[in-house]
Formats: sequence, structure tokens, C-alpha cells
Amino acid sequence: MKRKLFTLMMVALIATGLSAQKLDKFTADFGKKSVMGKEVRIPYTDVISYYGYIAPGANPDETRDGKKFYYLYIWVSVAAPELGVRMASPVPDKMGPEEGDFKSPDFDKNVSDKTNYFDTWITLEKASGINSIEDIAAKAAGAKWNTYEQNDDSGEMPAQPSGSKYNSLMRITSSTSDPLKSITLGLYRIGFTTYKVGEVKGSFLAQIGSPVKIPGVKVAKDIESLVKLLTEKK
Repeated sequence: MKRKLFTLMMVALIATGLSAQKLDKFTADFGKKSVMGKEVRIPYTDVISYYGYIAPGANPDETRDGKKFYYLYIWVSVAAPELGVRMASPVPDKMGPEEGDFKSPDFDKNVSDKTNYFDTWITLEKASGINSIEDIAAKAAGAKWNTYEQNDDSGEMPAQPSGSKYNSLMRITSSTSDPLKSITLGLYRIGFTTYKVGEVKGSFLAQIGSPVKIPGVKVAKDIESLVKLLTEKK
């Protein structure tokens, strides 16, 4: 009996470990259906990935409500019916940057660090009055940011090494009747911190999903890097 119980426990532990090795497909609310009492979602057509690393003790981009906030800046070139945002820390073992993905300059040299990670807490915001790439450098510093949504813990995301499901996911549906809730061309940013006041540290994977293809999307850790990506000649 004890041997059988031990075997079942080992199988459960192995299954848990394997499930955390890679994120499931990022699926949309758009077109969601109920089949036999279960929700069925189709995967996002477009998924953009950013692999990042925050060194322990690094200065935050901003301190808000006593929390250390960091940002990822995103240029969205067309309107979309929905955007999904999710973040996992640390980066799952069997995932890494592929062609077309974005990453922070120090990600590669710290990719093996699985000791440091954080309880992700994310927001999606849009800058007002920025309607072109030229506007970004000229207006971003003084822009007002409108918050769409925020998320702390998501049961859809895999557990962290601690065993707690502290990774984040949210889906934002565009509202054509409300300019502050519509997803249109413009400058967006993902803000991320920890749920409780604490240190943001370690590797992370952020993904932005859309049910339609969005050409020319760029993601960067700051405005200067984003402008460079958008204006550099190929």
C-alpha cells in the first residue's frame, strides 16, 4: 500500500513538473463557445513573445503605491477586437527565444537562473494622444496612461517552482463605444510588479496575443529602444 501511494505521488510530481515545462497555447475569448458544458477557445492567431530578466536589486522604472514597477512598451499598428496578455516567471525550462521574438539585452547570460523569480502582477495601459511612430519620441515622456485591466494570479497558467499558481493572464475585449476601452493603433505598455510589496527579480516571459494578425508589432524595455526598433532600416 505504501509503495503504491509512493508511486502515485511520484507520478503526480513528474506530471506537475512536465506541465510547467512549457506554456499551453494562448487562447482567445473572441469566438469562445460552450460545448458539452465546457468552454472552448481557439488559439490566438498572432502571439508576440518577450523574454526578459530583472537582476536582483535592479532599480524599477517607477514606484507606484509603494511597489516597484517595470514596463514593456508595445507599438500596435492596427485596431484589434481583443488583446491577451500573460506573464510567467521564471521562463519555463523548455521555452526560449525563437526567430521573431524579442528579448532584453541581458537575458541570454542569465537564462539559467531558475532560483530567482517573482509573483507576477500585470497591467495593460495605453498612452493618450500618440497616433504615429513620430509621436512616440516626442510625446511619450509626458503622456497620460489609461489602464485597461490588471491581473494577479491565473489558474490557466502553470505553477511556479514553489508550487503556487502566481503567474498572470488577462484578456481585454475592445469596446468600440468607449474610446478608453477600444483597442486601436497606438502606444501600449505592460506594467509588471509583485502582488505584495517586494522585489521583482529573475527571468520572465511576457506574451501578447491577438485573434487577428497585427503587422509591425514591436516590444521593448524602454521608449528609446522601441523607437530604435521601429525606425531602424532592415
